[in-house]
Amino acid sequence: MTSLPAGIEARFHGLRRLIGNTPLLAIDYTFRGERRRIFAKSENLNMTGSVKDRMALHLLRCAYERGTIQPGALIIEATSGNTGISFAAVGRALGHPVAIFMPDWMSMERVNLLRSFGATIHPVSREDGGFLGSIEKAEELAHETPGSFLPGQFANEDNCEAHETLTGPEIHYQLDSHGLKPDAFVAGVGTGGTVMGVGRYLRSQHPDVTIHPLEPSNSPTLRTGCRVGQHRIQGVSDEFIPPIVDLSELHEIVDVDDGDAILMAQMLATEVGLGVGISSGANFVGAAMLQDKLGSDAVVVTLFPDDNKKYLSTDLMQDEPSKPDYLTPHVELHGFTAFNRVCRICNESEEWLRMMRIPSGEPGPVAS
Repeated sequence: MTSLPAGIEARFHGLRRLIGNTPLLAIDYTFRGERRRIFAKSENLNMTGSVKDRMALHLLRCAYERGTIQPGALIIEATSGNTGISFAAVGRALGHPVAIFMPDWMSMERVNLLRSFGATIHPVSREDGGFLGSIEKAEELAHETPGSFLPGQFANEDNCEAHETLTGPEIHYQLDSHGLKPDAFVAGVGTGGTVMGVGRYLRSQHPDVTIHPLEPSNSPTLRTGCRVGQHRIQGVSDEFIPPIVDLSELHEIVDVDDGDAILMAQMLATEVGLGVGISSGANFVGAAMLQDKLGSDAVVVTLFPDDNKKYLSTDLMQDEPSKPDYLTPHVELHGFTAFNRVCRICNESEEWLRMMRIPSGEPGPVAS
């Protein structure tokens, strides 16, 4: 491993305080008259408002340690929005220019956020290849630009490691501090890094836990291997199965209609004040579906990948018609409590400090 320049090390030190170590929400609700509880990591509280901050920070840290990126190098990535925003913000904080290739149908909020962080945006139309075209064009620019860095989030195992070494342990420790263990974890698949990484860690601690990838029923990429139809859950089901996703490691695929996801995201905001995005609504619906199969007492965990601010120009802000097979109309939300960001045993653990890359002589994250 390469030692980091002192100035870069200090910047990573500051960024680490803004990313990860998020609260675990215990959300109480009634489904068809029966009281239940679901757990969700509040990833909308990360630095740029999404779970992708974890991956961007970890990938760049690993790249510096391996010497595959140098200070000031151009970062080039293909994204559906959140990853680009994360690399734009974290990259600029570390002193890097950032170029982003993304489909031209992503929300205007995502485009404007990228611009606000100084990223150069290259929109790609469906005719020019859409998401797969974005990846190809990003690879072409990286090949043409000496010294540039291409994270390659869809094929980079560091993406999974970001969640295996931090997100997964956080979930385990937060549940364990309340005498709980997970029965199932479910998350939407964009790159697949979250569900693969969290799944690997949770299985290492709880061999019986089931790990479920989620996708839109409107466009079931995982079931078919390719893009079939259109959907409105930005950030998931990006036209192909990412190389880092190994379906043999995962359990039953969960399908959620994008309209049901929109209705649930709207309900989370209007009923209990949780301003989250459409994929968060999908994850809640998927978790409730799993809990209905496993039993009302099952400990089902998911996460809220981002906030609602990236969707103000989308159907999230419109009236969404309900359909007979939707789950949301049968749900009544009662409120939530937030589990502490990290339990005391984590704070004192040498393993935890090493994962967080905190020197053992330095205090760890504050425990409540």
